Amino acid sequence: MDADLVALAGAHGVATWYENWRRKRTDVAAESVIGVLGMLGVDASTPAAVRASLAAARRRDTGDRLPGTIVLREGAGRALPGPAEIRLEDGGVRAVDRRLPGDLPLGWHRLHCGGQEVTLVVVPTRLPEPPHTWGWMVQLYTLHSAGSWGMGDLGDLRDFVAGAAGAGLVVLNPLHAVTPTRPVPASPYSPSSRRFANPLYLRVADTGEYRRADPALRARVDALRPAPPVDGLIDYDAVLAAKFAALDLLWPLAGPVDLDRDPGLTDFARFCALAEEHGPDWREWPEELRRPGAPAVLAYRGDRIAFHVWVQALLEEQFDTAGEAAREHGMPVGIVHDLAVAVEPGGADGWLLQDVLAMEARTGAPPDAFNQLGQEWGGVAWRPDRLVETGYAAYRDMLRRIFRHAGGLRVDHVAGLWRLWWVPSGLGAAKGTYVHYDPEAMLGILALEAYRAGAVVIGEDLGTVMPVVTEGLERTNMLGSAVLWFTRDEVGGYRPSAGYPRNALASVSTHDLPTASGFLAGEQVEVRAALGQLTGPVERERAAWREDRGQLLDRLRAEGLLNGAEPAAEEVVTAMHEFLARTPCRFVVASLHDVLMEHRQPNLPGTFDEYPNWRIPLDRDLAGVVDDPLFLRVAGILGGRPRPLPGRHPAAGTAQIASGSGGGSSSSA
Repeated sequence: MDADLVALAGAHGVATWYENWRRKRTDVAAESVIGVLGMLGVDASTPAAVRASLAAARRRDTGDRLPGTIVLREGAGRALPGPAEIRLEDGGVRAVDRRLPGDLPLGWHRLHCGGQEVTLVVVPTRLPEPPHTWGWMVQLYTLHSAGSWGMGDLGDLRDFVAGAAGAGLVVLNPLHAVTPTRPVPASPYSPSSRRFANPLYLRVADTGEYRRADPALRARVDALRPAPPVDGLIDYDAVLAAKFAALDLLWPLAGPVDLDRDPGLTDFARFCALAEEHGPDWREWPEELRRPGAPAVLAYRGDRIAFHVWVQALLEEQFDTAGEAAREHGMPVGIVHDLAVAVEPGGADGWLLQDVLAMEARTGAPPDAFNQLGQEWGGVAWRPDRLVETGYAAYRDMLRRIFRHAGGLRVDHVAGLWRLWWVPSGLGAAKGTYVHYDPEAMLGILALEAYRAGAVVIGEDLGTVMPVVTEGLERTNMLGSAVLWFTRDEVGGYRPSAGYPRNALASVSTHDLPTASGFLAGEQVEVRAALGQLTGPVERERAAWREDRGQLLDRLRAEGLLNGAEPAAEEVVTAMHEFLARTPCRFVVASLHDVLMEHRQPNLPGTFDEYPNWRIPLDRDLAGVVDDPLFLRVAGILGGRPRPLPGRHPAAGTAQIASGSGGGSSSSA
């Protein structure tokens, strides 16, 4: 690759090579680098353009100009080009002479220096130490009960918390907002907005308006409950239609709605109202409506904006109720929400935050052992340059809104705080490259907002991640992830339980991987073979699975958890959780899919309509879940695990294969 293009890419954080999952250098095609630079507003279309853009980048990086945002760790200082004034978050003012002092309070401040005004963020060095506890991983949509309509909802979450058998936390799938139109995307990792909540999870009968309704109106609402789908899969379109029809009936009973209380929420509600009128993708709306600050948008009025503000208020009430239930049942952490990597470009955040998102890029991951063609997730991510210029305001707002109702946050593909795989349109997942972010800012701001909320943070750092990711999580007292399938020794064998990292959430599997019983049966090989997801012969994959399964059983036998040549599947699943209970990991969680012996995994990465991703309900209702003998047995195992002795524990291990949405993380330049 041309040296000037390499230098230009480096100046803008765009990788020209990376180490793949086998730790081998992989060069990025020049067309991919040029395409990604273009998404950052950098012209690299010709050699002359490259030289001009490189000269501009070098001018930018010289002199005394400050970046648009300065992130300072608590207790640290920093040199300045001249005298400065700091306007503190609490309204106070401090004058400083050519250096930021180390005694500034945590928070969001403004720095005036040399004719510039920039954002100054002081972040914690470390979060408080997380407790030693256990819990459940729950794909909330898979629950169902006598009270829910077609899928799990916040009422089911409240009831599950009450029957969680002494758990300390419940880790959920993302509950981010969808655009309230049909068809509804099934994936919780393809949200319209990460700042607001998904109305599909609202329990209509738990609203004050339903309780105040007269019997005739309640009967009309109850009659809207969707019938079970004939194929047994969740029908999100039917759920959306039923719940919004019910809310339309109850809307006249709502009290006054203050549209000035939360301007960000009102903007989101305006998007929802416009989407109902003009379609779900704002890029196809009339030209005058495509910018949220356009005169035609600001002039848009109507009762429907207040309706969508009200719906979000109802969701907030039910989130609060579930959180109260967690506290009443003594959960030291409570409900842990999940943060998706990106948002749908045509959705609410794509419209409202289009100036700070890379609207032409698609996030994904390079090829790895589990996803041999690479992954293109379809969402759009932050533009790192625009985050700096705008003081990370949109990132901060997103985190604050999530932490309002969260005892913790799981950050999907946490390596994305350091860098993300961007795929130029039309080139395919394997032809992308990494774009780097400022981890001091991304991780530090996450720590600040978690600290203020009293919440824990769990990073999904699966795959062959850069050591700096694990070290950054460790340094800030955020947890990594230790999945049984991936926690191996360097030679590939399953690591002993005592060798697991302390600073981690341990689990058997994830939503993107085979379930416990599915793995034991080889389900993942047969499904991928049937769908054409393998790049090699199926017999080779079956042989690799048999070897892997044998190694797992050998590890469980070596720990004294299994006897006999061919134990029953339920016995092995029990042993897996006994194994995790022995690890020093701060959090150990069991997936409902594993303890209920579900064969099908919730999501098969790399597929769309070929596999019923995110639409498979559990095979029993909520009452049957919490009374299941294996559910109760595993709860007893995890609830009785001893606390580890104080002292040093291993850092997170090297995974030999990369996982679903968290995979594909590799070193790059």
